[in-house]
Order: sequence, then C-alpha cells, then structure tokens
Amino acid sequence: MEKFIVIGGKRLKGTIRVSGAKNAILPILAASLLAEGISTVNEVPRLRDVLAMKDVLRYLGAVVSYEGNTIRVDGAKVQSLEIGEDLMRRMRASNLVMGSLLGRFGNIRVAYPGGCAIGSRPMDLHLKGFAALGARITERHGYVIAETDGLRGAEIHMDFPSVGATENLMMAATQARGQTIIRNAAKEPELVDLQNFLNGLGARIRGAGTDLIKIEGPTRLGSANHTVIPDRIEAGTHMVAAAITGGEISVENVIPEHVEAVTAKLREAGAVVEEGEDLVRVIGPSRIKPVDVRTLPYPGFPTDMQAQMMVLMTAAEGTGIVSESVFENRYKHVDELRRMGASIKIEGRVAIVKGIPKLSGTIVEATDLRAGAALVLAGLIAEDATVIENVAHIDRGYENLERKYAALGARIMRVNGI
Repeated sequence: MEKFIVIGGKRLKGTIRVSGAKNAILPILAASLLAEGISTVNEVPRLRDVLAMKDVLRYLGAVVSYEGNTIRVDGAKVQSLEIGEDLMRRMRASNLVMGSLLGRFGNIRVAYPGGCAIGSRPMDLHLKGFAALGARITERHGYVIAETDGLRGAEIHMDFPSVGATENLMMAATQARGQTIIRNAAKEPELVDLQNFLNGLGARIRGAGTDLIKIEGPTRLGSANHTVIPDRIEAGTHMVAAAITGGEISVENVIPEHVEAVTAKLREAGAVVEEGEDLVRVIGPSRIKPVDVRTLPYPGFPTDMQAQMMVLMTAAEGTGIVSESVFENRYKHVDELRRMGASIKIEGRVAIVKGIPKLSGTIVEATDLRAGAALVLAGLIAEDATVIENVAHIDRGYENLERKYAALGARIMRVNGI
C-alpha cells in the first residue's frame, strides 16, 4: 500500500497546472458508448477512476486507446449489456454507462456501483427517470435490470438536482422518440461539458447549466473531437494550499467562474485572489480569518471542497462553522484531523472548527478522495512528518499530486508501504 510522507512548514510558491476534470471525463467516456464513430477526447487526466472506466468500456466491447492525455474510443462493436460487481464496485461513476447502454440497446443489467463511502447516493433518481422514459425496472440480487421496447421522450421533474442522474438521463434521452425535458436538473459545469460532447457527436441538447434541459431524439451519433474542461475541484484544492501555507500560487488552466464559491470564501478568510482569463493567483494571508461554509449544489459551495476548507479553518484565528447539506456521512476526515490535534466538534451535519496554533504530524488514513486531499493540506502545515496511508483514494481524483506540490516547494514524497 502506497503512502505519502509530508513534512510541513514550507510556504508553497510557483505555478501549477490543473488537469482535465475527473467529473467531466467519466460521463463523457460513458457517453462514447452511444456513438457509431470514434470519440477522441483530449486533456484526459491519468487517474485511477479513468483507468477503471477504460476497463469498463473495453469489457463492453469498445476499442480504447490511451496515449498521453488523449483517449480514443470506438464503440461500434459494443455488445455486452451486463457488467458484474468486480468492475462496478471500483468506482461510483461506473453507473453512468446505464444511460448510454439503455439508449443504444434498450436493455441493461448492471451491478450496483462502488466508490467513496461518503453517504447515501441512491440510484432511485436514475431509475425513476429511466422508468419515465419507458423502461421497465427490476432489481434482483444486487443487480439493476432495465428493459424497454423503445425509449420515448418524457417530462421528468427530479426530486433533487442529482448530477449523475441528470447525466444518465441526458444520455438515454438522445435515443428516445420525441422531446425529453428534465426539470430541476443539476447545473454543474461538467453537465455543460457533457452536452457539448454529445452535441459534437450529433445530439440535439440545450439548457445544460440551467435547471431545465431539453433533448430532442432520437439522433444518430457519429464521431467527435473534444477537450475536457479543467478540474474545478483540483483548482480549488490548490487555491486552499496557497492560502493555508501563506504561499503564492498561480493556478493555470482554470475557468475562474467555476471556482467563484471557493474564491469568495478564500477572500473572506483574508487571502488575495486575482483572476485572469484562464488563471487564478492566490496569495495566502499572514492571518487566516475564520469563515462559515455551507455546501450546496452548484453554484453553491461544492461538497467536494468541504474537507479542504475545514483544514483551512483549523489554522484560522477563531472558530469557523462547516455545514454539510449534500452528503450525510462526509466527516470521516474529522477523526484523522483530530489525530493531528485539530479541535473539531460535530453536531449532526455541522462541524464547529476552532483554530489552533499548529497541527501535529502523525499517521493518518485517507478514507475517501477529498478527505485524502485534505490530509495532504493538513500535512503541509503540520509540525514534524505526516504519513498519509491509502493514497489510492487520492489517485482516483488527483493526477501526480505529490509531484505538482513538490515543484512548488513542498516536502512530500510517495513511498511503498506494507
């Protein structure tokens, strides 16, 4: 098992480039199963989740090549409509192939997906939407089975703006007869990127990025050449790294509008944030002010940045309040931060964080992807060495994180454990 060893106390300074968005490339790869031609996708980050999705596509019969940061997918020979537990449990986003397979073939049989254990993320919204499009849904022995005599357009009102369900329904609806309208849709930038990719293939979708999406179907999908948007959560993590270390980091390949919620909170905490066309420069404050954060669907403060912001509050002069309204079990990092001396009290979905002079390095475990990133940030400011175990979680969403931070002056290295 690989580990990170982080020795804190260094002020990070320099330029760092953001990789392509994990939460954009995964649904785009799933959507490539709808295409009769070849999908070429650029700026693809080399992540564990991307490699897992590549294996899913190949298992289904797609021809996939992955060279540098470009993936090409030829889905012409896709045949298998069943995915077992071994592949599905490797990541949550594997459920995104359901919409594309259902749209293309009319029936699917897939095991329930895996991923980070951060709370309830039920498939109900996905399945309810598929049913509205005309699918007959059954669940047996840990598998979801969907069958249809042909999808038909429908008006779907989502009970919650779920990103994954919105993506799945967009993909399936490209092959449904007539118009599909998705109300209360998720608004995340990754949905706009998926729309752009699908429209590049020949789909007719408009409205992504708003709460009302319209899809005209069915459409024949051919080939496309697409570049993935930058990862806003990676960008936000680097921005917090600058603030927490009192550093000065220019974050390149970022869309400033996508990180506005993080920018606002960092400015409130005392950091200087300057924005360019595709760059954000953050200068950390000499004194971190406490702030209150409540996670919300986009454009609110992202739940994927909650753990990182909590670490920032451990170094603030005062008490900050973090409220998690998206996932009910996303405070697993709190116990690890307490091991480092953090003063954090949990009351339901609210964390009360009292800043302390210094965290103490110790052995901690990355319990999920964003918790792992937060522990790296904690290690950057802790006294002595911090050993972070189970960094495979971090590798699911951050490309070469230790190398990028070492280039900024951090003392961080990856080692093999037992």
